[in-house]
Amino acid sequence: MTTHGDPATHSAAPAVAARTGPTDAGEAPSSTAADDTLPAALTGLRAAIGAARFPLVLPSAEAATRVGRALTDQLDDYLLPRLRRLDAPLLVVVGGSTGAGKSTLVNSLVKARVSAAGVLRPTTRSPVLVCNPVDATWFRQGELLPGLTRTGGPSEDPRTLHLVTAPALPPGLAFLDAPDIDSVVDANRALAGQLLAAADLWLFVTTAARYADAVPWELLRTAQARGTVIAMVLDRVPPEAGDEVAAHLSEMLADQGLGAAPLFVLPETWVDGQGLLPERVTGPLGDWFARLAADADARAAVVRQTLDGALATLHPTVSGLADAIDEQLTTADALDERVAAAYRGAQRTVEQGLSDGRLLRGEVLARWQELVGTGEFFRTLEARIGRLRDRFVAAVTGRPAPAAELRVAIESQLVTLLRGVASEAAENAHTAWRAHPAGAELLDPELAHPSPDLSERAERLVRDWQRGVLELVRAEGGDKRFVARTAAYAVNATGLAVMVAVFASTAFIPTGLEVATGAGTTVAAQAVLQAIFGDQAVRTLAGRARTDLLARVRALLDEEAARYLARTAAARPAAETAEALRRAADRVEVARRRSGLGLDAPAEEDGR
Repeated sequence: MTTHGDPATHSAAPAVAARTGPTDAGEAPSSTAADDTLPAALTGLRAAIGAARFPLVLPSAEAATRVGRALTDQLDDYLLPRLRRLDAPLLVVVGGSTGAGKSTLVNSLVKARVSAAGVLRPTTRSPVLVCNPVDATWFRQGELLPGLTRTGGPSEDPRTLHLVTAPALPPGLAFLDAPDIDSVVDANRALAGQLLAAADLWLFVTTAARYADAVPWELLRTAQARGTVIAMVLDRVPPEAGDEVAAHLSEMLADQGLGAAPLFVLPETWVDGQGLLPERVTGPLGDWFARLAADADARAAVVRQTLDGALATLHPTVSGLADAIDEQLTTADALDERVAAAYRGAQRTVEQGLSDGRLLRGEVLARWQELVGTGEFFRTLEARIGRLRDRFVAAVTGRPAPAAELRVAIESQLVTLLRGVASEAAENAHTAWRAHPAGAELLDPELAHPSPDLSERAERLVRDWQRGVLELVRAEGGDKRFVARTAAYAVNATGLAVMVAVFASTAFIPTGLEVATGAGTTVAAQAVLQAIFGDQAVRTLAGRARTDLLARVRALLDEEAARYLARTAAARPAAETAEALRRAADRVEVARRRSGLGLDAPAEEDGR
């Protein structure tokens, strides 16, 4: 059985009324005072918050998601319905730690056993709302806390709200017995926080043994930051320690900016057969609430202070959400840049491969030499440049096989290069993302490798490029006499010479590496092309063919990179989300200041 002692109260008359005060005119604000713009602004903010997503794994994402959900709940549960009915009954949410005696206190204040009390924890599994019968309609309509299903009896479901009427409770005042703020049940703990955000006044109940616990003080600081009106009950205080414990708690409240909060000290005592506390213990607290219920101005002041305080915190809180969106976008950009860097490296490797002679090695070199002749071709090249074109045409016209083999060799070299750079880029991008928590969350193992059809696409790319080179040769060789003399084989071979020339970006001036890998091949290609087209045309042909090839390679690598970029695109918040949040928060703040809810707010704000 619960034990208590003689009453000792650390609070006098209704400090809330003195703390908040009436309106300037001494009248409660009408329900139309803020109806013009504030509800619309809040509705817009609700939509902006609802559109905000934080999918990338970042330290701020989980907190932002939690804050966004809490703001949405507060808008739906309290701010919007309270603005629609500023004259609705004052809702006192009774919250506190496990075993603090909240339900016993509520039962005692309304003089009826309306909320279960006992040693089994958690006792309050679903919230219980107690009001005078004349106020029942307002709470039954479900405008306040619309996410909770109204029931006429106790429920094990924390998403229900048990409505009870108590004639002993004065009209205009309602108590909501909330689950424990430190409940071992996650759903109960989360619901307790949600209900506290819907309070006009928070009656926080703690005990002499638990008043310094960390969890309650965290919520008290949150309530203080929101401007919520708070009253404190220090329960089960041994008579001999009453003054000392109350003084210490008062100091703690003052340190947290809560020194004006009324504090009621309830000593240890026995409960009666109904589980109610003696009236001599609860009398001072009951009288305080009775005076508050009877004073419309005092109730209005509580509503104004809590409502305005909650509205005032929206702007900085929503700004934090917008900052978290910005961080999401910055992170998505950073992940994209890691992918882009990997595939830019692949593109540079291809460009180097067309410059450093590596593609002139091996099979391409052998097939080219076979196509244009024996070593004697290279030894007599300069002396016989005038007759080179005829010899070249005659050779390729009679021997089509070497041209086909060279074309295959070029294709094979390029495809091998493309496969290699695509594999390296995929691995580099995968490694870069794996090093970032947000990137690691987006990864799949297959991204570490090129697309399954890369080889097929690379082969198609090279063949399309080779056909493009031949079309280029035909277009540049528009001289009908040239076409007639060279015929199809010569066009093909000339195109192959252009392809070989593309493999050196040094304007056909051999570098040391090119000399080591067959500079004669490049020089020979240049000579053949010059004999047919002239020097300037050669540079134009090779340059255009190289540009075309690099453009095709870039498109191929972009397709590979898109596998990564599609994931960030899917996770990336809309670019306008942060700005929409800031605009909506600004609009609410302007509407709040113009609404006159705040005691120090002007009726109009110049320049806004």
